[in-house]
Amino acid sequence: MKLGIVGTGMIVRMVGPNLANWGIDVTAVAGTPRSAAQTIELADAFGAAGRYDDYHELVADPNVDTVYVAVPNFLHFAVSEAALRAGKDVICEKPLASNYREAASLAAIAREEHRMLWEAVVTTRQPNFTMIRDELLPRIGTVKLATVNYSQYSSRYDAFRAGEVLPAFDPEKAGGAIMDLGLYTLTYAIGLFGEPKAASYHPNIERGIDTSGIAVLDYDGFTAVCICAKDCGAPCFAQIQGTDGYIRMDSQPNSCGAVTLHLNDGTEEHYDRSLPVMWEGEFRAFRRQQEEDDFAECYRQLDQSLVVSRVQNTIRYESGVVFPADEA
Repeated sequence: MKLGIVGTGMIVRMVGPNLANWGIDVTAVAGTPRSAAQTIELADAFGAAGRYDDYHELVADPNVDTVYVAVPNFLHFAVSEAALRAGKDVICEKPLASNYREAASLAAIAREEHRMLWEAVVTTRQPNFTMIRDELLPRIGTVKLATVNYSQYSSRYDAFRAGEVLPAFDPEKAGGAIMDLGLYTLTYAIGLFGEPKAASYHPNIERGIDTSGIAVLDYDGFTAVCICAKDCGAPCFAQIQGTDGYIRMDSQPNSCGAVTLHLNDGTEEHYDRSLPVMWEGEFRAFRRQQEEDDFAECYRQLDQSLVVSRVQNTIRYESGVVFPADEA
């Protein structure tokens, strides 16, 4: 995989130094004229020959076969579309786009161009998550309740309260809680149980954006509750309760840490298959699928991302959080 990175923000600085260890060669970095110094710094750190201040130049680079889109949410569609049309595979940071219409359009373009498109949402590619789904969930009988909580006070919320609107809380840039931390909770629940028959969102809205909220997903015979908060903090966890026991995970739903299985007969088992670096599972999966031309698995995961996007879009819009892209 010859990776071109579009973006110079925090996620690039966290993920980038590990990519070579996972067999991924960073060949180019693109920022903006304003971030030229950061672009050069990162390109030097990653050993990338290409360094651009316009993403159109990066997607045209013949030494790039895959584009990693790591820019603010509202730019995901434009950059990903340009890369797919240029014949590149695309890894797009979550969310895949500002709304479901854009996400579905990207998926259609990927299939039309016969390119791979991945949403970089780590949850469903974590070993502990797949263990819960494939091995532990059948052991707790009929599921009755599920709760996923990702509450983390955002340092950007201080600025928001002071009147400064950064992208994380900007409706013009597709920000807000359900588009960020909430996406992980929805991915967790939908990754385990599939698309709900109905869903609703009950947000705390300030100046047109949701700073926290609770999504309620209705399934046949049980309810899943997804809590997300950027304006207050609390211990993060996931708990799935069934007729024969429960599964408990005391960690953020993106990192998917240690898991406890507690059965009604008193049996308690503890598991932890965590990887050393949170993003390793997804990037190794992307590389494997590309090397093996495993479009079937790539598109299966893409279809799941579209389900999450559809639910996310519907409950956000119906709760009154509207983005410019929704009106386009």
